[in-house]
Amino acid sequence: MGRPKQFDPDVAVERAMGVFWRKGYAATTPQDLVAEIGIGKGSLYNAFGSKHALFELALARYRDSQAAWLEALLDHPGSARDRLRGALEALVALDLGDPDRRGCMAVNTAAESAPSDTGTADTVRMMFARTESAFRATVEAGQRAGEIDGGRDAAAVAAWLLATVIGMRVLAKTDRDGTQLRRVVDAAMGAL
Repeated sequence: MGRPKQFDPDVAVERAMGVFWRKGYAATTPQDLVAEIGIGKGSLYNAFGSKHALFELALARYRDSQAAWLEALLDHPGSARDRLRGALEALVALDLGDPDRRGCMAVNTAAESAPSDTGTADTVRMMFARTESAFRATVEAGQRAGEIDGGRDAAAVAAWLLATVIGMRVLAKTDRDGTQLRRVVDAAMGAL
């Protein structure tokens, strides 16, 4: 008798993240997951417990990787304004470079599941908080350097930038050539 197929749980979560990101939680079937991961349903449930538990792991993986990516974009030498513009432009390039136009998994999840799923809502909320905190630190640095009006509430500006990014991530799903997204970036930078 052969041994059960072995798999790497980290790789499984990464692959599951791609399926959930592309299809959303509700539209993803257990069969979609086992086909992508390459294991049987029994192994899937033995390893992760449920589709929802695997989704929570995948969403947390997305949160951590994407938040770290944005934090790294904002945390390098240069003017705060250049770092903010660079981050917004990098998000545009990321979304326009995705042939599936998946947008942001956290934004998609907030719209699909967060109202009825407190665990999912908490994960999304944590990602949004990390993003807002990174924006706030950059805005405050810009205020200290005299690049951004020091009289503005940095927390409010950071919240506005977060809302701008969320809107951009949704808009990217339908903006064919990036014209609208680039206008949003220019308007956001002009408003700083």
